[in-house]
Amino acid sequence: MMHMSLRWFGSKYDSVSLEKIRQIPGVEGVITTLYDIPAGQVWPKERIKALKDEVEAAGLKVLGIESVNVHDAIKIGNADRDKYIANYVESLENLGSEGITTVCYNFMPVFDWTRTDLAKMRTDGTTVLAYDQKVVDSIDPQTFFDQTNSNSNGFSMPGWEPERLAKVKELFEAYQGVSEEKLFENLIYFLKAIQPTCEKWGIKMAIHPDDPAWPVFGLPRIITSKEKIMKVMQAVDAPFNGLTFCAGSFGTNPKNDLPGIIRALPGRIHFAHIRNLHHFEPGVFEEAAHLSSDGSFDLYEIVKALDDIGFEGPARPDHGRMIWGEVAMPGYGLYDRALGASYILGLYEAIQKSKAGK
Repeated sequence: MMHMSLRWFGSKYDSVSLEKIRQIPGVEGVITTLYDIPAGQVWPKERIKALKDEVEAAGLKVLGIESVNVHDAIKIGNADRDKYIANYVESLENLGSEGITTVCYNFMPVFDWTRTDLAKMRTDGTTVLAYDQKVVDSIDPQTFFDQTNSNSNGFSMPGWEPERLAKVKELFEAYQGVSEEKLFENLIYFLKAIQPTCEKWGIKMAIHPDDPAWPVFGLPRIITSKEKIMKVMQAVDAPFNGLTFCAGSFGTNPKNDLPGIIRALPGRIHFAHIRNLHHFEPGVFEEAAHLSSDGSFDLYEIVKALDDIGFEGPARPDHGRMIWGEVAMPGYGLYDRALGASYILGLYEAIQKSKAGK
């Protein structure tokens, strides 16, 4: 059974309250984080417990963490990586001891995700996140970061934390010489190092695909297609090592067969991000409403593929449009994600009743 959730950044950082999330029919819990703890630092057990208590007091469950961020030293593979892996293991121990066993993470250098417009106006008056490769090709990384940060409605966005990206130039220099092959090797080193702790607590590590699914500013990308994620699954062939299936990230490349990726990974998809994009031309797309007809994806086939492989993990409607005058972190308002959750649950109910012959 799929468990519907919403991403929640914590009461100090999110414009959406737990009380409002609780009112969305069918949403069982949240995917949350300790947003103020920088990558590389240990998540204290008491902070984890306090977060869990806060969520449960609102009548919801912590269905997973997104993200325990991976320090750049681990991705680069420099002399400090073992120290930061030890800190990561300690964070996993603390999460496991509190019964939190789904962890979404990524292995993207510098930028966790990239969009060139955080509020592109659509013909219906809504605004959405959008991407145009020509814009990326026309500016330098520091300028790109500064523009993104200034258009975030005053919110610190995941993957664009100011303390980490204040020195974009230095980060790019640190990744010099890190090829796609080297980044892959560093990921496998990390997974093998955390494997005993994950298996001790039953923690499922769910790697998030790269967004977009091609190199940006010359940085390598290693989770971009079925072939590449299968390579990771085979290199560490153990149930704890799994995928966050993100339709929007894999779907940035129209050549990716989204239901096909799902069906290739039974038992290894631990978390699902379900959303829609509208493609205009190669390298140019905007995010859409979850409704299939509003974009380029068939959400019915995506949900059906998840059901076909027996997916039982948490799912969430991913980025939403900004609608009805809401001001929130781009992509993470309440209203359109609530519509998305209801639509996905409606598809899921119809699939279940069809299977039962009702």
